[in-house]
Amino acid sequence: MSDLKNRIRELIDRQQWQELRREAWDEWLIPDIVDALMGLNKKDRVLAFRLIPREMSAEVFAYLEKEDRNALLKDLTDEETRHLLADLRPDDRTNLFEEMPGQVTQRLVNLLSPDDLKETRFLLGYPEFSVGRLMTPDYVAVRPDWTVAQALEHCREKGKNSETLNTIYVTDDSWKLLDALELTSFILAEPGDRVKDLMNYSFVSLSAFDEQEKAVWIMEKYDLYSLPVVDSSGILIGLVTFDDVFDVALEEATEDIYKGAAVTPLTTSYREASIFELYSKRVGWLVVLVFVSLISSGVVAVFEGTLQKVITLTVFIPLLLGSGGNAGAQSATLMVRALATGDITVNQWLTALLKEIVVGVSLGLTLGLVSTVFGLIRGGWVIGLIVGLTMIGIILVASLIGISLPFVLTRLKLDPAVASNPLITSVTDVMGLLIYFLIAGMVLRSL
Repeated sequence: MSDLKNRIRELIDRQQWQELRREAWDEWLIPDIVDALMGLNKKDRVLAFRLIPREMSAEVFAYLEKEDRNALLKDLTDEETRHLLADLRPDDRTNLFEEMPGQVTQRLVNLLSPDDLKETRFLLGYPEFSVGRLMTPDYVAVRPDWTVAQALEHCREKGKNSETLNTIYVTDDSWKLLDALELTSFILAEPGDRVKDLMNYSFVSLSAFDEQEKAVWIMEKYDLYSLPVVDSSGILIGLVTFDDVFDVALEEATEDIYKGAAVTPLTTSYREASIFELYSKRVGWLVVLVFVSLISSGVVAVFEGTLQKVITLTVFIPLLLGSGGNAGAQSATLMVRALATGDITVNQWLTALLKEIVVGVSLGLTLGLVSTVFGLIRGGWVIGLIVGLTMIGIILVASLIGISLPFVLTRLKLDPAVASNPLITSVTDVMGLLIYFLIAGMVLRSL
């Protein structure tokens, strides 16, 4: 990548434009070209992009980050932009328009050809985050009564504009999807065989109104590279491919990571995010957690007398609350992931709860035994008993909170990832202090 960047900069400095245009761009991978361009200053980046062969420039543009695409479009002429938009794949073009401000989108739409404009409006007509926004209408379909030779000839003729030829779709005269066959089945068949002889009428499809996450789940479940998209009548209207679905999966995983850390998901990369955006995405949750933590302070104030009688109890507060927070975060993480992948459904909450009770008790007994030893060493058998019993209770309750909160949020139609580790920890801190002081009070009164 650094070699390419230095080569581009050298040719620009020498103003050898024809030499740069004849550069062997096809010898480099698209991500490497993008990295090289982003290593240049703004002026040189625009110059280099203009000299990239047209058939490659759209791929390079689609690979750029949102802010970099916006900046580049501002420096291109209308004619250059018109060619660029025409060369973009329909799904990449739709994604670009989704991210642009309204006024910029209107300007770009006016640069489209009538056919591209019709295609773009068609894709933008579907709900946001639906499969319809993600799909491309460029695919290859054949008829069941064609011979294999006819089908392959059709693929050669129409396949140049298709996003993938790994799967060939079979439709009837009204474009109703009948089957999805791998290209290898055509290659291995005899030229005179009929397409219908290869069909088994077994395929998986999506609705254009399905959520994009469903495409991720189905593609993973059936190990497919592409999925056909049909309307309510079963008419084939497009397809989604692995590269688009992978982007959705990556965005979803990133969003869950942010929420798991009590951060509102960023709308751009960290590198491009402003200081104010980073501040605003974090401050809200931190303020909420401050108020939750105030409840913990109130619990300590209520049981201040108990602490004054046995000051040694304060030594074990960090140990007990930390262990409870860790156990709750573990349970929540496991359940959020299981719900996200479909490994478990909301209706299976009782099974998960019973399983977590057994696990929580087992973990509590193990950590309780270790904590009892520490208590005996520090404060005698009374402190050891209090700390050990508290540890068992805290671990069990924290595990149940961690496993239950994602189910509750899902029932409320909220993202279970909102059950973030800081939130779980703050809630278990309150419960942990209550358990600790209640057990301490009962043990001390019984002596």
